[in-house]
Amino acid sequence: MAAATLDRSQCPAVESVPGKRSGAWVFKDTRMPVSTVFENLESGATIDEIMEWFGVTREQVVAVLEFAARSPDAPPPVQQPAAQTVDAHSL
Repeated sequence: MAAATLDRSQCPAVESVPGKRSGAWVFKDTRMPVSTVFENLESGATIDEIMEWFGVTREQVVAVLEFAARSPDAPPPVQQPAAQTVDAHSL
């Protein structure tokens, strides 16, 4: 997972405090590890569910996701296949 290799010190929504969650990257002023967002999204959770389950804001989650997307280690965005039109008359 690319998120594990990010320099999160450049993301304003997170912090790493020695003694708080063993220095893991957490959302500022919380004890919620940032990795929890990625783990839950990979498991199929929605941002709304993560907000409800872990007490973080949409702004916090989006900031972390946008930061990860800008990382040079981020996977390329998933391209949606072009819509194909079918002319029923040509069948």
